[in-house]
Amino acid sequence: MDTNEINLTELLKQHFGFDTFKGDQEAIIRNVLAGNDTFVLMPTGGGKSLCYQLPSLIMEGTAIVISPLIALMKNQVDAIRNYSEEDGVAHFLNSSLNKAAIEQVKADVLSGKTKLLYVAPESLTKEENVEFLRSVKISFYAIDEAHCISEWGHDFRPEYRKIRPIINEICQAPIIALTATATHKVRDDIKKNLGMANAEEFCSSFNRPNLYYEVRPKTKNVDSDIVRFIKTQEGKSGIVYCLSRKKVEELAEILRANNISAAAYHAGMDSALRSQTQDDFIMERVDVIVATIAFGMGIDKPDVRYVIHYDIPKSLEGYYQETGRGGRDGGEGRCIAFYSNKDLQKLEKFLEGKPIAEQDIGKQLLKETTAYCESSVCRRKLLLHYFGETYKEENCGNCDNCLNPKKQVEAQELLCTLLETVIAVKENFKSDYIINIILGKETSEIIAHQHDDLETFGTGTGEEEKTWNAVLQQALISGYLNKDVENYGLIKITAAGKKYLKSPKPFKIVEDRDFDEEENEEMPMRSSGTVVVDPALFSMLKDLRKKVSKQHGLPPYVIFQDPSIEAMATTYPITIEELRNIPGVGEGKAKRYGQDFVDLIRRHVEENEIERPEDMRVRTVANKSKMKVSIIQSIDRKVALDDIAVAKGIEFDELLDEVESIVYSGTKLNIDYFLEEVLDDDKVEEIYEYFKESETDDIEEAIDELGDDYSEEEIRLVRLKFISEMGN
Repeated sequence: MDTNEINLTELLKQHFGFDTFKGDQEAIIRNVLAGNDTFVLMPTGGGKSLCYQLPSLIMEGTAIVISPLIALMKNQVDAIRNYSEEDGVAHFLNSSLNKAAIEQVKADVLSGKTKLLYVAPESLTKEENVEFLRSVKISFYAIDEAHCISEWGHDFRPEYRKIRPIINEICQAPIIALTATATHKVRDDIKKNLGMANAEEFCSSFNRPNLYYEVRPKTKNVDSDIVRFIKTQEGKSGIVYCLSRKKVEELAEILRANNISAAAYHAGMDSALRSQTQDDFIMERVDVIVATIAFGMGIDKPDVRYVIHYDIPKSLEGYYQETGRGGRDGGEGRCIAFYSNKDLQKLEKFLEGKPIAEQDIGKQLLKETTAYCESSVCRRKLLLHYFGETYKEENCGNCDNCLNPKKQVEAQELLCTLLETVIAVKENFKSDYIINIILGKETSEIIAHQHDDLETFGTGTGEEEKTWNAVLQQALISGYLNKDVENYGLIKITAAGKKYLKSPKPFKIVEDRDFDEEENEEMPMRSSGTVVVDPALFSMLKDLRKKVSKQHGLPPYVIFQDPSIEAMATTYPITIEELRNIPGVGEGKAKRYGQDFVDLIRRHVEENEIERPEDMRVRTVANKSKMKVSIIQSIDRKVALDDIAVAKGIEFDELLDEVESIVYSGTKLNIDYFLEEVLDDDKVEEIYEYFKESETDDIEEAIDELGDDYSEEEIRLVRLKFISEMGN
């Protein structure tokens, strides 16, 4: 096939309704059409699917797409069918189909109707399927989520190792392997296992300019912060990631108690419920999914508008993958992570008991994530550096650090000290060790290596540890140092670093943030980048899309994506012909769904004589515990707290634990009636004033400060009043 004669832009418009390709898409597609093996490294949301979908529609025969997830197959088949007038254009073949459905798939494939056949690797190994595929004219094989083939990948699947031998059994055809995993080791492993050593490589930028990155201090009010934020995103789809299943269940319930349409999702749920939850999210019956990381890989929902990390992620790669599920249509995507040192310590504790090598790797990954969270440098610059990409802009304009830049300080001398220390230890140690030398810490390891005799030992005590961390992190980004990831993160000096030592020049740094000292400010409300000329029409079109999606049993975004709806509310297309000029609306879609939409727009234009251009209180769930509900009801009825404890069969301090848990999670309780009985007004006032002026609610500190005149119980009771009145 002479690919140069094919007008791909015209075919893209005809089949998918887009005017232009993104990034390397066109070059990748031409390489596939030319019959060459192709390796595609493209970040989540970069448009990988189109790289095999469009050539499959152009080429003779059927493309076999090997994909690890049944849910993902179903979504992609639904999507491709809705760009076409013919349902048989795409099918999947997996264990979810009954015998009659399998026969229908095979009949459509043999008749030549089917251009894309999605199969799971397990289905591919079945003898009857191998036998059937031998009789099919195969245009090419597409291996999606190809990192699953590598033991070094983050989602290794042994059955992916069998793909090449099975392809050899069926018939030879070009291969396109696609992944969003960045390391060289994984790349080499994929190509070796698929026998495509000479494949043309296409590596796209990992920059997602539409995603806004923010890290916030995680305080006791984190649940309330999340509720408040989601309330500002009404009608938008979002995902909240938590590390534990228990927290997933609790937070989903808290959101529902605050009239937010939310559902929980984790691996402990039965598969039917998980599948139903996923469908509800895709079909927009549910706005928010609270999930463990088990959720997301199996969905292809382009209009997720925010991704919140309740807990610090275990690795930056995982964080990037999860945030990448936001804004896949190029629209708004807000990525907010909550971070505290306590969470970090918890994750480090989880590593205990694992093999030493695994612990080392786990700690190294956590250190990368910590550096990302605590740094005041552009988040985008840090993320891209992790994936081996240089981001040259000083200010990305779309992360918290760039929108609220901290003052830069000169660190030329500090950088020289750091580089000299790396050379002195013969580039054979990790970052913590190097900083400990500079800070003069006499650890057993430093003494054993006699590194306490080095010239730079203890020369950095005039600066805080976080400053040295910032110097090291920014020296890595600037290319003066390099981290040997394959070798447990040993710090090496680069040629540029050696050159810098010979002729130093100004080196500005921004100091890392100290999350223990952060105030818990309100989460800033950032407006969407969307500009819609006619918000009333936009809302009506979205309602119509939902109605049409229900009629067809399809997700709303499969009918038309948000950017297409926005364009309709801006340019007012009133004929099918005009509708075809809207981005993302191809011929098939315009014919299949367009009439209702243009009719609605025409009525709106006529009725409005439009000249066309060509107190939110955060309520929390009283846990699942009936006891908490009962305690709240008893306090509302003004039952004395000691009587409540007796009735519940618990000690008074245990009751206070329960009441504190209720109040700290945002529920307002009035215990004045009890305080009047047990405490003098003066005492209440003095303790209350203490908490008003104190920077901490720590009981031990309060006892030290207030003295022996007050018991721990009295201080805790007034603290409850204070938190309830001032915090809720």
